[in-house]
Amino acid sequence: MSTSIKEQLLASDEEFRRLAHEHTEYAKRLEALIEKRYLTDDEKLEEVRLKKLKLRLKDQMEAIEQKHRHQETTQNQVA
Repeated sequence: MSTSIKEQLLASDEEFRRLAHEHTEYAKRLEALIEKRYLTDDEKLEEVRLKKLKLRLKDQMEAIEQKHRHQETTQNQVA
């Protein structure tokens, strides 16, 4: 059974692992905010900030995945 690129990167790439961990932490905090019936103004701002941070991390993780895919493709073409 082959592992996904994400699984490979989580196992081998420290930067990817750090980004994934941060993304998970932001997601947990965001979920806690979403579960509240009412948000204070500060919580509304935090919600927006967390969404932006999560998106930025996701973009960074996708860039690492694309770089990894490109390297694999290049290595396969040479072999």
